[in-house]
Amino acid sequence: MTTRTTDNIGAPQVHRAETRESTETKSAYKTTELIVYVLAVLGVLIASAIVDNSFGADPAWRYVTYLTVGYMISRGLAKAGSREPYRD
Repeated sequence: MTTRTTDNIGAPQVHRAETRESTETKSAYKTTELIVYVLAVLGVLIASAIVDNSFGADPAWRYVTYLTVGYMISRGLAKAGSREPYRD
């Protein structure tokens, strides 16, 4: 939020808001990233339980690890540059 005023000689001055009301990113539990991550993990684990021996527990947990690393990287990128809290 900016407001414009003039000084004594008519030159414009810009005043910026001093405080922020909220952070740049949402909390993790409020994002669609978390929902997609949980659904993907459940899908991998259910598929490994349903499919025969070609897709067992070892590859399933490897894929869950890949999904977890990807989720952590995406949250890290989303939170980069944001500072918490913006509360008084």
